[in-house]
Amino acid sequence: MSGSPDSRVADEGRLDVEQISGTAEAEPRRGGPGDGRGAAVAAAGGPAGGPAGGPVEGLWRFPVPAAEASVPLTRHAVRDRLLAQGMAGVRYQELVDDLLLIVSELVSNAVTHAAELSPEVVTELSVRGGWVRVSVEDGDPYRPKALENDTARTGGRGLLLVKSVTLQAGGVCDVERTGEGGKVVWASLPVPPEPDR
Repeated sequence: MSGSPDSRVADEGRLDVEQISGTAEAEPRRGGPGDGRGAAVAAAGGPAGGPAGGPVEGLWRFPVPAAEASVPLTRHAVRDRLLAQGMAGVRYQELVDDLLLIVSELVSNAVTHAAELSPEVVTELSVRGGWVRVSVEDGDPYRPKALENDTARTGGRGLLLVKSVTLQAGGVCDVERTGEGGKVVWASLPVPPEPDR
């Protein structure tokens, strides 16, 4: 797609469908839960999974301009993709809610703190091997830290919230440097098991 980074945002307030449904560009960088290493990656989903046996697997990238309007656009695009992969219904409600909160906090953090050095923020969603991983990459080398709970501060709790939600869901999260000098903040959450019949 040509044009400025802002051209990715459609007039009706949604990410351009072509931008989010093309072939995936890269695998997550780190081994561990939900990383998808060694698996074929396709935007339409992998060979396993589906509503009966769990979500359809795959990997998607959502590049957006580092602007406040990109936070809800990315959250909605990720929500739509999760639902399209079979994560609708009561079984997945808490997982989807947690993932959307994490995406909102991570994209908001990147837009707020990294926009000067990173005109684009890339969110990646991976569904693989019983895990869902979301990561947000920007070009700022500063490694954020989850702040301790300080009641005198009105902000700065986003990463602490991400860490808390991730751990309560039985997941893992971390921050890594990219080869280009930026960073990726990611969280992997387990897919809930099928209920006993």
